[in-house]
Amino acid sequence: MWRIWRLFDPLRAMVVQGIFLFGLAAMIHLILLSTNKFNWLDGAKKPAAASAQNVPMPAAVSSAKS
Repeated sequence: MWRIWRLFDPLRAMVVQGIFLFGLAAMIHLILLSTNKFNWLDGAKKPAAASAQNVPMPAAVSSAKS
């Protein structure tokens, strides 16, 4: 193991790894924010067609004849 660290500078390797992991985490979060299901800022968006189907029926009108 010590021979590997003779090839690479440990500080530079940890800095590069940190930058890579931060970039990977940012990319994953931006991908999730672009989806409808996992967007935690705006909430889940429901399609307009599905919400129109769930509208309750109007109340029945009673016709009173006198």
